[in-house]
Parts: sequence; structure tokens; C-alpha cells
Amino acid sequence: MVLFRRLLGDVLRAQRMRRGMTLREVSAEARVSLGYISEIERGQKEASSELLSSLCSALDLPLSVVLREVSDLVALEESLVDAPASSDVVASAA
Repeated sequence: MVLFRRLLGDVLRAQRMRRGMTLREVSAEARVSLGYISEIERGQKEASSELLSSLCSALDLPLSVVLREVSDLVALEESLVDAPASSDVVASAA
């Protein structure tokens, strides 16, 4: 199963690290608790649209970029889940 919140967290963490920012810096800039951002990055909490907007603003990143990256990761994971196993391909060819 593809978990959107996990992929969103992965993208947010990667973008934060790419910018060389600490959780503390993002927390102060977004005015969101450090612990809550950490839980979002680890895919343990869902981010509301308002919170996501604040995080994107703190990272100086358009929301559309984050959503596009997450969308690409979702599509990749779906293709891996939906891809038939090699034994299935061989069985259907026989």
C-alpha cells in the first residue's frame, strides 16, 4: 500500500536537507513545533493544507513542486506494486 504521508515526509525532509536547513530552523520559520515537523517527515502525522503551506514557505519552495515530487513517487510505487511478478509473466505466456 502506498502511504501518501510517508512519501510527503520523504520529500519534505529531502528538500530541507538540500537547502541545508535544520528542523529547528524550519520550525522557527514555519512557526510549527519541531516535534510535529519531525513526525511529518517520518510519515507518522498527516499535514493539513495550512501546515504544508507554512512548511513550503519556510523552505522557500512552491507547494506545486512538493506535490509534483510526491505524485511522481506515488506513481513509481504504484507501478512497482502493480507490476506482475516475473513468475506471473512466465505463467501467463505458457
